[in-house]
Amino acid sequence: MTDVEAELRQQFTESFSDAEFPVTSQMDLVPTLPDGPRTKFTAGDRTLSAMELAAKIGGHQDFPYDDVESLVDDVVEGLKTEGVI
Repeated sequence: MTDVEAELRQQFTESFSDAEFPVTSQMDLVPTLPDGPRTKFTAGDRTLSAMELAAKIGGHQDFPYDDVESLVDDVVEGLKTEGVI
């Protein structure tokens, strides 16, 4: 795991862990974000807003999610697949 991946994984986990699970759509995650859709995730030279994140990984998520770990796993894998990290 790269440093960028580890840092983003930590930020995603912190941001999404307060969601009410099961999470059935991306919209269920918006209330957990400190700045809503304008929340930014930064690691190394990568910066993504929550809106950019949703657009990049939308097709890689498999809702519903019962826990933060499986959600974050799919988010990270989606970013890898899209060549973001």
